Amino acid sequence: MADTKEKQPKTDGGGKEPKGKEQKGKKQQKKGPEAAAAPEPQGPPPEPAPRPRLLDHYEQRVRAKLQQQFGFANLHEIPKLKKIVLNVGMGSATKNPKGLETAVAELGAIAGQRPVVTRAKKAIANFNLREGVAIGCAVTLRAARMYEFLDRFITIAVPRMRDFRGLPTKSFDGRGNYTIGIKEQMIFPEIDYDKVEQIHGMDITFVTTAGRDDAALALLREMGMPFRGESPVAVA
Repeated sequence: MADTKEKQPKTDGGGKEPKGKEQKGKKQQKKGPEAAAAPEPQGPPPEPAPRPRLLDHYEQRVRAKLQQQFGFANLHEIPKLKKIVLNVGMGSATKNPKGLETAVAELGAIAGQRPVVTRAKKAIANFNLREGVAIGCAVTLRAARMYEFLDRFITIAVPRMRDFRGLPTKSFDGRGNYTIGIKEQMIFPEIDYDKVEQIHGMDITFVTTAGRDDAALALLREMGMPFRGESPVAVA
């Protein structure tokens, strides 16, 4: 007759399972609690950043004043600041790549955000320029960082301009966007004079949702922008 007894696993003399299987089981048990345990954060949780001062000023004062001045029936028609674009062009970047790295670091310190290296879209033989070569850097600010930069620009950087007599009012593009050129990056307090290797300027574009120049001018004026021939609006 056939043997009907089931085969039992081999055991040692004491009736224990083989050591190999026992060690594997212990390893699997050790992995479970270690994998489930997450590192606990040290110290108290970070406090939320305070709201920008100019954002509160826009919501409490500027928006109602613009609606009354231009007679906007819909609240969504009231112009607001959409973004701020900082652009640095380095024509000598092809010959001096280190200068471009310094400009990227300085622009990042000014804006508080990592810039993007801009590259040539097409080749121009007269300028010894090839397609795809790095020629500058740019950064786009939105939301809270945008209002914080605008506050620093109006209250700290603009008064440090040499022979400053006010910003021009004719630098709009016809669609409610305002662009100004800065000759020196040293007007910003984030730049250390002793570490500046090359003086360069930049273009700053304030993009609004106004769609027309008169509404954009009124918006920037109420935000405290010091235009030429006018006394700037005080921001509380």
